[in-house]
Amino acid sequence: MKITKIEEFITAVPHIPSIEKSRPGDYKERPISIIKVHTDEGIYGVGEGGRGGSNAELEAEWVGIDPLTVNLGDKGGAVIMALYDIVGKALGVPAWKLMGSKHWNKVPVGWWSPPLEPREFAAMAEEGAKLGYTTHKLKARPWNIIETVKLITKAAGPDFSIIVDPNFAFGDLATSLKLAEALQSYNIAAFEDPFQYLPGWHQYRDFRRHSRIRLAPHLGDPKMVMSAIRAEAADCFNIGGTLEQAQISAGIAEAAGMPIWLQVVGLGLGVSGAYGTHVHATIRNATIPSDSLHFTREDDLIGGALNPVNGHVIVPNEPGLGIELDMAAVAKYRVG
Repeated sequence: MKITKIEEFITAVPHIPSIEKSRPGDYKERPISIIKVHTDEGIYGVGEGGRGGSNAELEAEWVGIDPLTVNLGDKGGAVIMALYDIVGKALGVPAWKLMGSKHWNKVPVGWWSPPLEPREFAAMAEEGAKLGYTTHKLKARPWNIIETVKLITKAAGPDFSIIVDPNFAFGDLATSLKLAEALQSYNIAAFEDPFQYLPGWHQYRDFRRHSRIRLAPHLGDPKMVMSAIRAEAADCFNIGGTLEQAQISAGIAEAAGMPIWLQVVGLGLGVSGAYGTHVHATIRNATIPSDSLHFTREDDLIGGALNPVNGHVIVPNEPGLGIELDMAAVAKYRVG
């Protein structure tokens, strides 16, 4: 089997209205590349690139390669997704079987919000709770996170779990501890990256010694995961990277008795959502809802095949990624 051609479709799909109003036009500024990788045996696979990128030069690198000879686990990107699809179809097995043992028949995913005003956060939380999500990850800011959590709890109920992700915007240990103290009576699942942890972990360790709220570094390097555990600087992790990096990092965390969630894909479409679902199925301690967010677009370009039900996505068992591109939808949203 040889790769003969790679088609690319640049697509711009708006977010759902509750997200779109906070980042109007972002989907146009950062369109998403969808590819079809064709082979001389008539088998093709689909892949998805990151936001704002193009895969126009891929044919020069990949045409003529036999997909069955590629080591898939230590690489990432659109072509690797497509090769998991091709190889799975060629062998008649789902992609997860190529990745490892299956631990989940359905995987948890979380509701998600970009930075919003507190009442907008609460409205989104109510929307997510009605759809069956149990965990809501917020892009949080220090000046309104306390009011936000109060309004979310009022709107969605005390059992609705919140992951607070400031992207380091809480600034320092003292501010983070002050906010944690104000929020400790609410259902906060974790603080993710509240402030910078480099060059060392000592301030993350000190946070854990003074707060009951779990601390979750967002990491893709297994060595960093190990160093955080050794420094007693984490309670759980948000894990990214290639399949092998994610599985090794998760295994290290599991050996330390820690759960993780996954962000091997993010604000993408249905192809990346399918790939992320297969990866999740192979990771035993990925018990916290993942950041696989294909359902935050008005169309996932796979016909809604992996729409979450009660905050879970069913893991496909069909060969390859187990999904098909909706080419009418691709044509509708295509911009290049």
